[in-house]
Amino acid sequence: KMLNPKSISLVFPLYKDKSTVKIMISKSLNVLKKTKKKFEIIIIDDGCPQNSGKIAQAYAKKNYKIKVFFHKKNKGYGAAIKTGIKKSKFDCIFLIDGDNEYNVNDLPRMLNAFKHNDLVITYRYKNKNNLNRIFISWAYNFILRFLFKTSYKDVSVGSRLLSKKLKNKIIIKSDTPFINAELAIKSKYCGYKVQEIGIQHHPRVIGNGSVVSIKNILLMIKEIIVLFIHICLKKKLAR
Repeated sequence: KMLNPKSISLVFPLYKDKSTVKIMISKSLNVLKKTKKKFEIIIIDDGCPQNSGKIAQAYAKKNYKIKVFFHKKNKGYGAAIKTGIKKSKFDCIFLIDGDNEYNVNDLPRMLNAFKHNDLVITYRYKNKNNLNRIFISWAYNFILRFLFKTSYKDVSVGSRLLSKKLKNKIIIKSDTPFINAELAIKSKYCGYKVQEIGIQHHPRVIGNGSVVSIKNILLMIKEIIVLFIHICLKKKLAR
């Protein structure tokens, strides 16, 4: 069955993204208008130390399609994405990072792939991060492919498009960047259609991401083990 969503919720979290919030809003509005579909932009300020959400709020006051939600304290990337998914109202949800590392203009290509899938995830044609981050990403993806018997090339990319059906069915638990992998792995195990498409990568120029911290890596290892045990014990992954 062909999926042709009539409306889109675009969601991005903010943490240390003061320098990119205006660019992200402007690019998002631009690409969403071109789709000719009903849309909303949902921005989550995850206890941002730079008050990025306040910048977004100024835009929201002028445009009812932009909605900003605040976490009083930093809960983590996955927690911010979960809030964004929960607040989304429309047929499909385009999740993307708030640091402008991935291009919102990939949306039309993703919508094209989405016609025959429940979830469209992306991989980088060329990972332009530093060698340390490239190695961590390679090892992470290798471990996930081995443990969960998936063929995903690069499940850590923060740009994906999911149907409202997945929002209502898949039980998402992660509060860390593991949420990207959790969504793809659980969708596959629950029999939903997942497609991976290649995109260009633009590493962040200003500031540092919080994804590759020791704390995040340890939390993600814990979440990988928990999901692996759940799948082995055939625990419920969907509602």
